[in-house]
Amino acid sequence: ARTTRTTRARVVARATEDGREEDSKSDATTTSASDARAVMRASDAVEVAEDDYRGTLRLFLDTADEETFDAWLPTGMFVGVTTNPTILERDGVECSVDALSALARNALEFDAVEEFQVQTWGEDSDEMWKNGIALARLDPERVVVKVPVTLEGIKAANALVVDGVRVTMTAAYAPHQVLVAASIGANYIAPYLGRMNDAGRDGLGTIVSMQETVDELESDMRILVASVRTVAEMAKLAAKGCDTFTISEKVAAEMFTDPLTSQAAIDFQSCAERMAPKPPKKEKEAVVVEEIDVDDSDDTDIVQDSDASDA
Repeated sequence: ARTTRTTRARVVARATEDGREEDSKSDATTTSASDARAVMRASDAVEVAEDDYRGTLRLFLDTADEETFDAWLPTGMFVGVTTNPTILERDGVECSVDALSALARNALEFDAVEEFQVQTWGEDSDEMWKNGIALARLDPERVVVKVPVTLEGIKAANALVVDGVRVTMTAAYAPHQVLVAASIGANYIAPYLGRMNDAGRDGLGTIVSMQETVDELESDMRILVASVRTVAEMAKLAAKGCDTFTISEKVAAEMFTDPLTSQAAIDFQSCAERMAPKPPKKEKEAVVVEEIDVDDSDDTDIVQDSDASDA
């Protein structure tokens, strides 16, 4: 079920407060134990602040390419990775439980990554359920199994939910499909924005309608907006209450292409370099002149000799 970061922060704060009350009732608390709890409370306070700042936003990276993992997951922007058989074919990854489990392990090694969403496959609900169970076994808490919103898919998804597997109903194109996904307790439903637009539908309007339906149902299910083509689309949907997106490497890069921001960064660096501390000037080394003692008697002899030769 969806739990917002703000809600989790309140839970942490409440638990911390309860701990303080418990401490006040206990006279046997040692100084070292109090110090240890103080450190834990300070850590909790940092977590609360971080959760509040991020809000409910969740971004996923839509790829099966491990080089893309290395390029983007260390940014900390993405809480997870999403894949499907089309992406596997594009990125040259085998569609098998072993290959996908290896891919999931790699993605989940990154600190910010909380989830790996991977799509099951099969010609009927039994086969989709079987493959879904095998995929989820790697890490039931962090692997989310994607299932198409078809009749066979909903049967498989329902069986997976009953077995404690987290699921995403995918390839959604119409608002009523939100009702289908919510009816079995799916964690996410993934509408395809770009493909809706390609088919002549109002993708933005449809997804906003889906989000409104979820809100009216007071469901914890998230609308996972997929097939995003531009950052402008993301911004418009976010302003309408959508908070969960999966995007390609191309769209991720577009988030850093504003020319004014790029020029400002260049200007900042130039100013910083001009105002950097100047290295101290080197003092000139003093020239030491050595005094040479001259024997006057020798000079006299030389002069005398010279005079004699001239004569």
